[in-house]
Amino acid sequence: MSFPPALRLGVNIDHVATIRNARGGRHPDPLRAALMAAEAGADGITAHLREDRRHISDEDIAKLAREIDRPLNLEMAATEEMLRIALQAKPHAVCLVPERREERTTEGGLDASGQHNHLAPFIRALREADIRVSLFIEANPVQLDAAKALGAQVVELHTGAYCEAAAHGQIQERDAALARIVAAAGRAAALGLEVHAGHGLSYDTVQPIAAIGQIVELNIGHFIIGEAIFTGLKPAIEQMRRLMDEARAGVT
Repeated sequence: MSFPPALRLGVNIDHVATIRNARGGRHPDPLRAALMAAEAGADGITAHLREDRRHISDEDIAKLAREIDRPLNLEMAATEEMLRIALQAKPHAVCLVPERREERTTEGGLDASGQHNHLAPFIRALREADIRVSLFIEANPVQLDAAKALGAQVVELHTGAYCEAAAHGQIQERDAALARIVAAAGRAAALGLEVHAGHGLSYDTVQPIAAIGQIVELNIGHFIIGEAIFTGLKPAIEQMRRLMDEARAGVT
């Protein structure tokens, strides 16, 4: 009997910085949140350094890279500025994401197929620096094939459409989106890509994703930070971890 790989939890701390930046100063400190997340069971820390610096700052990335004892996953756009920062910080992994200044959050997956020539030199430079490269993409076979052709080692499947449909009680749309994620995870694994997933996941939506055996990591941030306002960061992470582990235990 074969068993699925262990499922890791990456905690995104962006919105600790959002709260800090709303008032200025240094409180609350994203580094402190990252250290607490690790104590609570996070397997890694994710932070998105946006071009407009609306939450995480350059100083945050430098401190995280230097002081946490968990893998750091740096989310960033494929720009020369961000590449320079990544090569200096040397995170465990970089996840290339699409980015528009007017969006409130990352609204869709990266067009790995249509942007092949633009992305290729960034991926090559990161890999030459021994930084693992992930592409944040939709659950689409064209994008999966493009990610493989580009030399990315990892894909992170965008779960936003599934979570949005679930939140609005759109059962058919939810099930269709989940089916696309299941199929994409299987195809990605068959291509030799490591499979992650994330965006919009909550206590209510995490278990069907956690039950997909090919997925080895979930990256969750906004919900956990929001829930921490009511319960504390440690209990919020521990509850997410319990739900993930419970779902994974049923996978054969």
